[in-house]
Amino acid sequence: MRLLKIPAGEIPAFRRRLLRWFAEHKRDLPWRRTRDPYRIWLSEIMLQQTRVAAVIPYFERFLEAFPDVRALARARTDRVLALWAGLGYYSRAKNLQRAAKEIVARHDGKFPRNYEEALALPGIGRYTAAAVLSIAYEGPHAVLDGNVARVLARIGALEGDLRAPGMWRKLESEAQNLLARNVSGDWNQAMMELGATVCTPKSPQCGECPVEKWCRARKLGIAEKLPAVRKKRATVDLTLAAAVLLDPQGRTLLVRQLDGEGALFSRMWQFPALETKGSDAGATLAAHLLKEFGVARNGNFAPLSTARHTVTFRNIRLEPYLVHVARLPRVKGARVIALSEIRGLPISNATQKIADSAIARQVG
Repeated sequence: MRLLKIPAGEIPAFRRRLLRWFAEHKRDLPWRRTRDPYRIWLSEIMLQQTRVAAVIPYFERFLEAFPDVRALARARTDRVLALWAGLGYYSRAKNLQRAAKEIVARHDGKFPRNYEEALALPGIGRYTAAAVLSIAYEGPHAVLDGNVARVLARIGALEGDLRAPGMWRKLESEAQNLLARNVSGDWNQAMMELGATVCTPKSPQCGECPVEKWCRARKLGIAEKLPAVRKKRATVDLTLAAAVLLDPQGRTLLVRQLDGEGALFSRMWQFPALETKGSDAGATLAAHLLKEFGVARNGNFAPLSTARHTVTFRNIRLEPYLVHVARLPRVKGARVIALSEIRGLPISNATQKIADSAIARQVG
């Protein structure tokens, strides 16, 4: 059964209206000025769970360093992650480079045109494959992301959880039926643009919608109630205590952990840290430093400004301490670097907040 109630004879008019609106109102974004699949692919990966305004400067800096897929494939991973630092969800950057290496090795440096081959690349799901192939190559593949799903839900006045597997598959089918196959790239971007700028999650601007004539939710007066709000995972509050060890030369020690609290620092370079409970995070951290690094607590164990940090469902209180040491401990796999130069390494936002607090203390 069809979810959308647009009469078949009116679909061409629906398409014309939306495409005309997109041509007149689309935002001027750097990845829309090209059909280069590498740039389109990069933008799609960066835009996952990240705002457009935040992505633009990262996109431009990344391309300056890695102008094509071959440059990305042969780059040092630390360099890739350093340029990604601040965007979050760092597995995206790692998969991006893994895919670049496969594209060079198996596809002669060209993003594959075949849907199944694209889908086989690391970090490429159904949405990303459809987006890149349609925008770069005009492949006949409709995209379905949160913006497009919301547009479809309101047009059809669809209730229930859109992310439920059965419903999502039906929405994919509806998106494919609506697709303007001869201009699939512009069509997909138009659908996403409509959801991002007009058919927004809250306070949709129905009066500015080019296809409101076909929107059942608008006619029923329930556009703001759709789609149904998904149940969110309960928020978890926790505290991370971190030690900025500093020697007389202004150098500090960074470690990299693969599990536990390391995941909260995106498994990138971080200061020695651990999750703490109770009111005395400093004492817990001091015991950890003595046991793991042989660093004894002394009068130079000074608290720094705390900070808040959010990772998915976790609300994190960062409680850093500045610990002056005569000599940094030798730790296998650790890295020694001047505190002032830490921005040049692949670090998470949480680690950067801790570093900023320590640098501010030094300057003050």
